[in-house]
Amino acid sequence: MSFELASSSGKKCFTNDILILDHFTTRLLSSCCKMSDLMSEGITIVEDLHKNREPVPEMKAIYFMRPTAMCIDAFINDFKPKPKYKAAYVFFTDYCPDDLFDKMKKSCAKHIKVCKEINISFLPLEAQVFSCDNAEAFKSIYTPNSQDRDQTLETIADQIVTLCATLDEYPGVRFKKDPNLNYGKKLAELVDNKLARHYELDDNSKKKGKTQAQLLIVDRALDPVSPILHELTYQAMAFDLIPIKDNLKDGSKKEALLTEEDELWVKLRHMHIAEISIGGLSQLMKKMPAFRKQVTQKTVHICLAEDLMSRYQKNVEKLCKAEQDLAVGADAEGQKVKDPMRTLLPVLLHPHDTTDKIRAVLLYIFSLNGTTAENLNKLIQHVKIEDERGYILNWEHLGVPILSTPSMYSFRKQSRRDRSDEETYKVSRWTPIIKDVMEDAVENKLEVKDWPYQSECPSAWNGSRAVSARQKHKGSSPDDLRSGLRLILFVLGGVTYSEMRCAYEVTHANKSCEVIIGKSPYRCEPEKMLKMLPVFCSGLNNAFFVVCRLDAHPDSTQSAGGHL
Repeated sequence: MSFELASSSGKKCFTNDILILDHFTTRLLSSCCKMSDLMSEGITIVEDLHKNREPVPEMKAIYFMRPTAMCIDAFINDFKPKPKYKAAYVFFTDYCPDDLFDKMKKSCAKHIKVCKEINISFLPLEAQVFSCDNAEAFKSIYTPNSQDRDQTLETIADQIVTLCATLDEYPGVRFKKDPNLNYGKKLAELVDNKLARHYELDDNSKKKGKTQAQLLIVDRALDPVSPILHELTYQAMAFDLIPIKDNLKDGSKKEALLTEEDELWVKLRHMHIAEISIGGLSQLMKKMPAFRKQVTQKTVHICLAEDLMSRYQKNVEKLCKAEQDLAVGADAEGQKVKDPMRTLLPVLLHPHDTTDKIRAVLLYIFSLNGTTAENLNKLIQHVKIEDERGYILNWEHLGVPILSTPSMYSFRKQSRRDRSDEETYKVSRWTPIIKDVMEDAVENKLEVKDWPYQSECPSAWNGSRAVSARQKHKGSSPDDLRSGLRLILFVLGGVTYSEMRCAYEVTHANKSCEVIIGKSPYRCEPEKMLKMLPVFCSGLNNAFFVVCRLDAHPDSTQSAGGHL
């Protein structure tokens, strides 16, 4: 994504100026450009809007910020009583409310040379992944009796609209029908209404019609399994098992940013750890001459891969077979798991840490669509989380059955695609449900009763014919993909690394359709999410609350090294 600051006439107007950012726009720019890119646009200094800054009255200041009361007040303070800068060029991430705009105009109008809304209030995490970046969204939406749920959904809807505006798409909107929760339906209504208003008031004063794109709103309850499993692709394992903060791999051996600027990381991240460990990493490096001189980058990935494999062999390997049997409902030979407790028991008896046992217990319960209160109490006592049983019980606030009751009999498991012909590792047999959804959407197989239309979809998505047959297959470069169709999925409650990977896989398999996946809140990992639960539970008077974790999708072949 490129970022260009321009005057109202469309020409660059900045030389040797200051760029002032709030916390969100700092993260936004960091995700899509470098300091050198800003310098090429005439920016010499980048400052924090909310910190004390020395006046530089001979320089112009460019403000890129969210249209919030806090940001507007900080901006006004820069020009009252005495201006810190020669002039202000203001760029908002999205629509600025009238009251805030009037307040700013009344206080500082003579200092403002440009004021524009540029419609980008989401974070582009990867080429096909975005985030609404609201750390409190999960808590606000799913906490019982939440006071700010509606406002949070409103904010997320605004952010999704800016994504569509950035992509220049006016998609048809559908949502996953849920008998227990209506948050997905509510969000779909908000997004569709805001899209209609946005395109009624576009810069050309012309009403924009629906484009050849479709937006699906999905709730996390669609698939509670994927956030729990130990996944064995490179990216998933790294964020699950290694201390990583803000994509920074921290360790005594090497430190590196794991971002799309690292070409080797992009090529490795969706590979199974077995493929990387059995010579895959060194073979890939040989094919990338640019890396021959980049010894540090090579060493980082070699060390990371070795660390992951060591952790797998030490502990994770013992868990994976049981987890996969519980998730898939069958063993590696295809035999149905008739007694899930016999699969779970060895995990509980082994000295695994508490987090791993909680994950196994959750997979056991998910496999049964809920268990009895008596059985659940025994499991909680065995794992020794009597005072923290919300780790398990609170999944019900996501619409996932935990206790089997008459009201839960109506809960219907998602029908799955037949993948028996696909080759996988024995410890990586689970496929996220979201991949089924993506493939069904591309082939126009989503049932209307399960996926109602919030707004009419373009002809290519209304079931008249399969998307993949709509036009000749195009290449997989970004420019080629933009000329095809777009399927945008937004998962309310977070996206796993496996589901992120699925977006790339389905795009690669159906080159006429680009799949983009987004989420709220931020990207999370298993232990981090579980550690958040006591915070969510506090003050709820024993009303339990739980969160989900994000990971990656298994997919590899025996030719890469056979079964682990």
